Amino acid sequence: MNNVLLAISNKLSKISAETLAWLANISLHAATIPSFISLMTGLTDKPPSIDLVLMIWATLGLLFFRAVLLRDLLNIITIGIGFLVQATAMALIFFK
Repeated sequence: MNNVLLAISNKLSKISAETLAWLANISLHAATIPSFISLMTGLTDKPPSIDLVLMIWATLGLLFFRAVLLRDLLNIITIGIGFLVQATAMALIFFK
């Protein structure tokens, strides 16, 4: 009985840790989205500060390389798509 409870506990902690890592990636990507949207729609003329964007991208870059080393396909795809969306938003802002 104790072995079953221990196995369930280990499995739940792994699922929770993976879910939290995935949600952290998404929330980091989403940190600059409100600023980009308000800038693109003309609600403000102030872009997000470059140090904020660079720190977020550096963190996501490190998480991306971690995911590559661990062969974590879900995080590789999530971070890759997030970079693509952010780069597209920045291109639309700067080249409008």
